[in-house]
Order: sequence, then C-alpha cells, then structure tokens
Amino acid sequence: MKVSAISLAIALSISPFAYATSCSQPQAQCAGVGYYGPNCCTAGHHCVASSAYISTCVSYAEDHAALPRQRIKSPLAVSEIATPVATELPQVSSYILNTNGKWDSAITKARSLVSKMSIEEKVNITTGMGWQEGHCLGNTPPIPRLNFTGLCLQDSPAGIRFTKGISVFPSGINTAATFDKKLIYERAKTLGEEFRAKGVNVALTPMMNLMRSPYAGRNWEGAGEDPFLVGVVASLTVKGIQENGVIATAKHFAGNEQETNRNSYSSYISDRAMHELYMWPFRESVEAGVGSIMCSYNKVNGTYACENDKLINGLLKGELGFRGFVQSDWSATMSTLPSANGGLDMTMPGDIQFHSGDSYYGKNLTKAVVNGLVKESRLNDMAVRVVSTWYMAGQDKDYPETNFDSWDLVPEKFVDVQGTHAQTIRQVSAASVILLRNEQKTLPLQNIQRLGIIGDDAGANAGGPNSCEDRGCDRGTLAIGWGSGTAEFPYLVTPFDGISSRTGKQFKIIPSLDDYDYEYAAKVASEVDVALVFANADSGEEFVTVEENVGDRTHLQLWHNTEKLIKTVADINPRTVVVVHAVGPVDMAWANHPNISAIVWAGLPGQESGNALADVLFGDVNPSGRLPYTIAKTTSDYPVRIEKNKDIKYTEDLRLGYRWFESGHIDPMYEFGYGLSYTQFNYTDATIEKKGHNVAVNVTLQNVGGVDGAEVPQLYLEFPSEAEQPSKILRGFEKVFLKAGQKQTTTFNLDSKLISYWNVQSQKWVVAKGDYIVYLGASSRDIRQKITFTV
Repeated sequence: MKVSAISLAIALSISPFAYATSCSQPQAQCAGVGYYGPNCCTAGHHCVASSAYISTCVSYAEDHAALPRQRIKSPLAVSEIATPVATELPQVSSYILNTNGKWDSAITKARSLVSKMSIEEKVNITTGMGWQEGHCLGNTPPIPRLNFTGLCLQDSPAGIRFTKGISVFPSGINTAATFDKKLIYERAKTLGEEFRAKGVNVALTPMMNLMRSPYAGRNWEGAGEDPFLVGVVASLTVKGIQENGVIATAKHFAGNEQETNRNSYSSYISDRAMHELYMWPFRESVEAGVGSIMCSYNKVNGTYACENDKLINGLLKGELGFRGFVQSDWSATMSTLPSANGGLDMTMPGDIQFHSGDSYYGKNLTKAVVNGLVKESRLNDMAVRVVSTWYMAGQDKDYPETNFDSWDLVPEKFVDVQGTHAQTIRQVSAASVILLRNEQKTLPLQNIQRLGIIGDDAGANAGGPNSCEDRGCDRGTLAIGWGSGTAEFPYLVTPFDGISSRTGKQFKIIPSLDDYDYEYAAKVASEVDVALVFANADSGEEFVTVEENVGDRTHLQLWHNTEKLIKTVADINPRTVVVVHAVGPVDMAWANHPNISAIVWAGLPGQESGNALADVLFGDVNPSGRLPYTIAKTTSDYPVRIEKNKDIKYTEDLRLGYRWFESGHIDPMYEFGYGLSYTQFNYTDATIEKKGHNVAVNVTLQNVGGVDGAEVPQLYLEFPSEAEQPSKILRGFEKVFLKAGQKQTTTFNLDSKLISYWNVQSQKWVVAKGDYIVYLGASSRDIRQKITFTV
C-alpha cells in the first residue's frame, strides 16, 4: 500500500506520558469516543473535529478559517441509558483501502441476503449461542429458510482444539524463527486444510500481539518482538488459511501484551507507537484480506477494546479499511450499547458469563434496535459484515459440515484430517531450530561412541502428552505451551525417541531423565563422549496455573532448577550440549560455563519435536533458525516486566525489543535475528536502485563453507533525524539456500510504506527527507554491508 493511499487522517492523540513535553495544558479528549484518554494542546490551541474520527489541536486563529467542525468539549461517555450516537458509524462500503473484486461481490450478495432477514435473525447472526451450546467453542445459529449455515468458530493457532484426529503444529514463535516465508505460508495452508476438513468456518488464528515483555504468558503463540516480522508472519498465515476457504482471525486487538489482570487493566499506548508497532501486524492482516479480527479483554487508553469506538471504528474500520467482522474474545464483551455502537459485530461465545443464559446482545440488542438506541443501519452493517465474510470465503457452496464435538470426544465421530501433514510439521520444526553456540564443531554429532541424554525435557510425560487439560503441566518434553492456543497431540516424538530412532545402533545412548538426580546425571556425564542436557521454560494463558505461574511467567529461569543440572554435567564433560525448549527468553547466566560447547534453541516445535531435533543434531538439516526476540545478559536489562497496576503505560514507546537495547547501548547475550549455521556466508556488492520513493537494495551472498545451507540476510533501516526513529528498524529479510561455494544476489524492495513514519501532528504516514542508511547483515548487530540513499 502506497503512502498516498493510506494517508487518511485519524484523530490526533498525544499520550500524556510520551509527549508531555510538547504540551502546556491538558484539554478535552482530542479523539473519538474513548481510546486515548486526556490529551493536551499547546497554549493558544484547542481540540476540534471535522467528523467523529478526524480531530486535531488547532489554533484559535486558524479555527475561524477552518472547515465546519464539531467542537469537542469533553469525552463522550456512552452508557446503557445513552441516547443514540449522532454521527453515522463507518459502514462496510465507507472505506475501500483494501478493496478487491472478491469482497465487493461478497458484500453485494450479503446485502441482498440480509435485506430478507428480520431484526431477530440479524441479531442472531451477531450473537453466539452460548458456551457449550453447539459443537464448537463458538457457534452462531443457521437461518435455514435463507440457506445461511451459521458459523463454527474454533481455536487454535497450533491446531484444532478439543478434538482428535488433528495435528499439533510448531508454535507461532517457532514459525517466526524460521524466517522462511515459504514455510510460514505452507504451515498455514496445511493448518487451514485441517480446519476446513473438520468443518470449522472461522479459525481463531493468527495471534499477533508483540513480545513487549519476555514474561508474558502467550508470547509463544505470537511471532516475536518486531512488528515487521510479526506482520509478515500474520499476512502469510492469513493467506495460507484463507486459501482453503476458512476465515482467519487476527487477534487480539489491541494492547493485550500480558495475561495478569487482562480483564481490567488499561494499556496506554501513544498514537505513534500504536500505528508503527501494535497496529502494524493487523494492518498487514487487513491488507492480506483477513475475514475476522478479535478484540481483546483489556482496555486501551481507558476504554474496553471491544467497545472502543476510536480503536474499532476509527482505526480498524476507518483508517485501515477493514471489511470483515469484529468478534469479541470469549466473554470480552462488557456492554450492549457501547459495544454495538463502538464497532463490535459479534459477541462470543454469546452469554455474558459461561452458562449464564443471558447476553449483552441477543434480546438486549434487539430491544436497543427497536428503541432506537442502536440504529437498524448499524445492525444491518453488523450482519452484512458477517455474511459477506462467509460469502468471501466461499462457504455458501459445498463447505464441509462440522464433524466433531468439542464437548463429546466420541472416537466414532472423529474424522482424521492429518494426511501427510507430519512432513510439513517436521520441516518447519527443523527450520525453526536456532544454533546459538557451536564451539570446536561439536555439532553436527559425529565420530562418537557414547551419547548421554540428560533431563526430564528429553523424555515423555508418564501420563501421556495430553494428560493435563489444555497442556497445563510441565512433565516430560515441552513441545507447546498451555491455554486456548494449544491442541490434543495425536502423538509426540520426544527428543529421546527421535535421537534413538535416528542413530539406531551406531553408538550407545545412556539416558538420565530425572531433573533432580544430580548424582546419576554426573555419572552419565563422566561416561559419554557428548552429553546432551535438556531444559525448558513454560507459560500460557491465565485460566490455567502451572507451578505457580498464572499464565505469565513469574521468573525467567529454566524450570525445575535445571541450571544446577546443566552445571553438574558441564563441570564433568567438556562437550556438553544444552538443548532448550522454551516459550521465550530465559536467564542464560549458565551459558558462560567453558564446557558448554554448543547451545541449541528448539522452542516449542509441536508433535515432530524429537525427529526435527535429530535432523539438526546429526546434520541431516543445516540449522537456519534465527531469534525472533532478544536474549539479555541479565534480566534487569529488559525494560518491561509483568505489571500488576491497572494502568499499564507503554513508556518505552517505540523502543521495543532490540530497539531498546540499541538505543540504550546495552549489549545482549544474543541479539534479535541471531543464529548460526554449519557453514559460513559472505556478503558483498551492496547496491541501490532508486525510483521515486521505491528503492531496490541488492546484496550478493556466497556460501564459503563446506556444506550446503541457508542464510537469512536481514535489512535494517536507519531513518533521517526528522523521523525520530530508533537507530535500526527491520524492513526486510529473506531465506536464501546456497550450495557450498554458490553465490547469489538477493534483492530487497523498499516501497514508500517501509520508509515512512507516522506523523502525529499531521496524522499521516510521511516519508522523511534526508539520508536513509541501509544495514545488511546476519542479525541486528552482525552488519556486513552498509549503503545510503537520499530522499
């Protein structure tokens, strides 16, 4: 999308904590209903608006010459007894930034179908049937007389939750770690095939909240700390899933970066950070044609996300031109009138609380429409958005019926949809493995006679991989986190089984699978050529508590005191290899031990965990994963922890992740984008071709090592000073496979979107004038080539 096509003005919103120095006095809210809270204008200016969504601080002198506007005297507080909203809310046809023929045709069909519906039928389309009142986690009723089938909505990003005969895929964080666009898309396409075959209409994936804090429980469902990377993963996931006719759901919109107090805290995010960081992946999803977006539990700048007029109507449907429907997270709807008028199109699962038998929509919404508190045009818009998305996905013709029941796991009802998907899962899992250290060419494993496999994380959960509900325990190897983002394993290949299967009888394997049996672990370490020590760190969603972790992590240490296990082994064996299965960064003080010759970061790889790991350990696959987040030398270097306050201020603003470390001149343990290979690559001959605001950057890569492998060249951009950006921002990456000795030129295309910044005062995306420095390298800190262009 070009800058000229995305420069719709939206309400000026200056966060008091981020921009206080530019303001001299507080004024009324300079935005729509809710959202940014109190703003401020400089002396001699006041807040005026030309519509419900376009407002700014204007001088009194300029005000006389301005277009007719409505002066905002105070924030509009919408309550259950409020009068109807005076301004017309954005309708499906109002904004066409992401228009295409498929959507246009679907909207036309939907309007025709909705015109035949009664008010009650339209309300039913927007209201879930209630928890456990249908086959799926979320259900809307059919309208048989109009051949509308209703919708089945089902988790999760890792696989289809609450059913059998499905696959458990590598986590979102592992998928991002591949830095491989082809594999990211193939994973999504394969996952979408399973959703379709099970008769799921709406897949509740992808999750795209940013890793603001390494402690946050659901980080592993997402794609890391950088909005550009998360946006690429989100876009490709949406396209892959929806290619199957399944409606994808971008979630959780917005500011849902921790689990603690998620139903009550308010995320205070500056206008610029919202646009450049937290909205960016949703923007990419909208451009990819996503059918549904899920609003989150929390408040955003003082107003609940699912009734946030500025957030949903102003930014999502207005500025981004989103044409699908907005659904609530489960029980995240907090009202009737503010939610309906604020842009929420569907409440899930329908009841206010599980099994409560009542709803904020349903009869209450019908009554509000009849009484004129919600315009019937708004109800029509809600219904049209849902039905048009159904048409857009092609679900009106030959779509499979739902063939499972989330609440009745009877084997005879299962349709096995796994097919040959294990091959894709294994490939993605292996590509996501990150080699952090490899001294003395310890890996790949070769010329050894005795191998030690040490640690509970290498083995199986004695009760089976699904013995804990929603994977809410840490027993045996860790392959996925806990909560609604997980699924039932059809099987789980443990590291011990995968390695044993791969080696056969080539050499002897000696296991020690008890994290706390240090004496036996030491004995094994003394008897083997190489000692593999396995450790993990888990997290998940707040409705499950695991080992005193209520979703978010209480600490960043490895679980079960495996730091001691690692030291016990490393004190004895000079070829100690540590394998970590973790949801995100951990405290790696133990990594400085001189006998730890290799560190393998395996993340949460899904059902093919052990096989994929063995592929890398023995050199069948050359590791090519890269860190989608920063690992600090000490936990005190991270700027954000889990906050217990109800007001969470994003005071780091644009300095998220590696940008924080760069701006503070803090050296990390391992930087964003880092990862080693069994070979080496050179970067040469960086050149630039400039056409207007579009720039092509070329760089030549050569595999100068002795084995075939893949490199991930990354492009970081330093903006002119006018943009006031952090020093380096990711703006491109590719995965390039090269045979030993092979040379190839890679091209990055920078369009105006990628060289723009959000100008708060003008409320537009702006291309800064001046010199742009392009950094090309193997990570955010391993820069191999530098080149400049000028705008």
